[in-house]
Amino acid sequence: MPQDTIAMFDEHAATYDQTWRALAPLRDALQLVLDNVFAPLPDTANVLCVGAGTGAEILSLAERHARWRFTAVEPSGPMLDVFREKAEAQGIASRCVFHRGFLDTLQADAPFDAATSILVSQFVTDPVERRAFFRGIADRLVPGGPLVSADLACDMRSDAGKRLLDVWFNMMSVSPQARERASAIYDSQVAVVPPEAMDDILRQGGFDQPVRCFQAGLIHAWFARQAPGA
Repeated sequence: MPQDTIAMFDEHAATYDQTWRALAPLRDALQLVLDNVFAPLPDTANVLCVGAGTGAEILSLAERHARWRFTAVEPSGPMLDVFREKAEAQGIASRCVFHRGFLDTLQADAPFDAATSILVSQFVTDPVERRAFFRGIADRLVPGGPLVSADLACDMRSDAGKRLLDVWFNMMSVSPQARERASAIYDSQVAVVPPEAMDDILRQGGFDQPVRCFQAGLIHAWFARQAPGA
């Protein structure tokens, strides 16, 4: 993830959740799917959350699973601070590891039972680095451990993709200036690729056949298991 992208998250951390409040129903629906994908995990599961941001999925999972533990990996210090405050207020901070930095700076201890990557890999614009990003997650999972990954995905050059983009920007309910900025960075600072391309990236990143389990606007989500030999 480029340093200017991290700087953007640093700058907007305090208002991040408020800015994207219009999309909260989509987040809640995705978390419902996520919880059910992770249903087979053990009662004492240890979950890796890469690019945890302000901690939305951890807060949701921790509320449902009182004995699960979480490691939040987040390169933006201010975003991680917002999550830490929320975790303390919810009483789950003792079950969380707060790691500021990228995944490759996380010490490799016992493997994780599952992992999430929610709207993160889209900021890794180089395809080779994006596959390596997922390989880093696969390397830290127990054999066959599940990953739930969500990213913006769309064939923006197709007629259908352009029509979907119009709907997406309406859903975002942000200012015209914010909409213009978002439109400008898609396909440059944000790697919005067709969903089929994400299937290949996940497989090449060390996972078995990805299963698309969610779509709302441009947000697509997949679940996959660490592939044998990964």
